[in-house]
Amino acid sequence: MNFFEKNKITPAKVVKSVLVGFGVFVALIILIKVVNLPFGAGGGSGFGVMMQGIPSGSPTYDMAYSESGSSVSYGNNLQKTLSVRNVMSILPPRTGATGNDAEAYEVTDYNAHIESGRAEQTCAKVKELKALTYVIFENASESDKQCSYTFKVEHAKVADILSAIKALDPKDITENTNTIKQLVDDFTSQTDILKKKRDAIDKTLDSALRSYDEITVLATRTQNAEALAKIIDSKIGIIERLTQERITISAQLDELARAKNDQLDRLKYTYFNVNVYENKFFDGESLKDSWKSAVQNLVRTLNAVLQSVTVGLAGFLIWLLPIILYALIMLVVAKYAWRTAKTIWAK
Repeated sequence: MNFFEKNKITPAKVVKSVLVGFGVFVALIILIKVVNLPFGAGGGSGFGVMMQGIPSGSPTYDMAYSESGSSVSYGNNLQKTLSVRNVMSILPPRTGATGNDAEAYEVTDYNAHIESGRAEQTCAKVKELKALTYVIFENASESDKQCSYTFKVEHAKVADILSAIKALDPKDITENTNTIKQLVDDFTSQTDILKKKRDAIDKTLDSALRSYDEITVLATRTQNAEALAKIIDSKIGIIERLTQERITISAQLDELARAKNDQLDRLKYTYFNVNVYENKFFDGESLKDSWKSAVQNLVRTLNAVLQSVTVGLAGFLIWLLPIILYALIMLVVAKYAWRTAKTIWAK
């Protein structure tokens, strides 16, 4: 009793402390449940609907042009394409051209990029070169606002074609020169290796057939049917295997021959790669697309606002409902707990 009197602890204070502790405990439980409740229909914030569909910025109508692809670096891409066609996996790694005749295998190509306010007319002028007998078009790609052409020209007429391209006022034009001697040497050496391998297969096949014929005659004389059957099966197997290897080597030789001829053909011509793309000061089509995009963004924004004040509000009320119920339960419990405590204390 001295302890309670000394610290002024009365029954009312004890009851209040117990009720406060119980209230804090109930509040913590409610808080934990509220935190674990899904906020909104998608498991995220109920206000997420409001932000959904709102554009991040104003629309623009800028035009970009990419210079990547085979049309920009024809020489390099040509070698890469031929490398795939020519079974480059069987070629030895290149270490640079050898000997003093590398310049005799030099090839040149020009890459031109042209900006035009009227791309269709500019493309037509480039396409007119196709009618010339000394110009051979190999590739053409055309659309409403751009085009690209790859063609080869006899060396004697390169200056004329270059002047015609420069007359179209290209944004830039580059000249690339490189030697293909190492590549041609690779094709030649690999062809020799494959031919020797094919000859060895032919000799092995002939020798094996003669040996099998001799063994077959011997087995026939001895009337050994089992041995004869094994000999025939083995003979058929080796014929099939060696024949398949020979077919594979012959196919590789054909690929190498075509690739080498393609490379040697480059020595007779100079290649041009011309890219034209439209760039107008006033592009009505782009402006139209820009307005269309802006209207679409406006519609999406209005739709998002309507969703937020309807579906979003309903989701928020549904999220708020259990909190209200928990609060009411807590008040009822606290009310009757306080009454019970007062009754017990009065007794």
